[in-house]
Amino acid sequence: MRKGLVAAMVLTCLTAVGCGDGSRPDLVVTGTPPATPYAGPLTVPHKEAEGDSVRAVTAGAGAAGRALECDGEIYSGGAGDAWSEGDGGSTPEEGLRAYFDMDQPELPDHGYRVERRADGRVLFSYDVDGRTKVAVVVAKDRPHRPGWGPETSASCDPAELPASFTDSTWYEIWTDRNGHRAPVTRVHSSAGDAHCGWQSAHFLSMGRGENRKLYARDPGGVLGGSMLTSAYESDALMPVGARDTGYRFQDWDLWLTPGESKAYVRTPHGVEAWPEVKDGLGCK
Repeated sequence: MRKGLVAAMVLTCLTAVGCGDGSRPDLVVTGTPPATPYAGPLTVPHKEAEGDSVRAVTAGAGAAGRALECDGEIYSGGAGDAWSEGDGGSTPEEGLRAYFDMDQPELPDHGYRVERRADGRVLFSYDVDGRTKVAVVVAKDRPHRPGWGPETSASCDPAELPASFTDSTWYEIWTDRNGHRAPVTRVHSSAGDAHCGWQSAHFLSMGRGENRKLYARDPGGVLGGSMLTSAYESDALMPVGARDTGYRFQDWDLWLTPGESKAYVRTPHGVEAWPEVKDGLGCK
């Protein structure tokens, strides 16, 4: 269901924390509502499902998943953590705050607005150009859960969120041949984890769920041969038959061969061959 463009937001403080003092942006704002807000039920059966496939995520997202207006596929969704006495809030806004305190999701932590109230529940949405990209349904006084707290939440692909947010996250957003931000479920990269001592490494992820492939740039040899299917090459020849995927990140161009056993990254200095990572990659 398409919404009209939201008019300029008039920021109104709904909580005491950060109320106009410049200390932090407001979690909840008000403004002109969209022409066609979500009109479906806020009580939708949801269940835990294994994996991160679209089907599994949708099954766990409940009403929050239905409220999304993604350009592509749903990215994440599920039931909120159980809350006990002292965790729930006295208002829906405090219930939304409890969601961020308990779940600590990698999502924007300000700029939400009330989209709908019904059946002892409130739908909060985070909109981009008038379309819901993050939805959180908070409920009041659930069994063994006093006060307001998160019932379900869901979000679109991070590439559909503003660059001002994604630039501060761990994943690197690539663009396609038309210069559009590519979904991270299709392609994204990230720097190696400092906790593992992998700062000099870089990872490239392609696909989602069982079809996901993971490649690594390892100029410092920190990953070790046992983690990779072949050796990383800093000065490789582009294979005959390699195709330009059109994906770009800064000055990196991604090329693939039919077998996709390696990812070839063209840089201003030449071509690098990133080998595929073996299953079970991890550090202690």
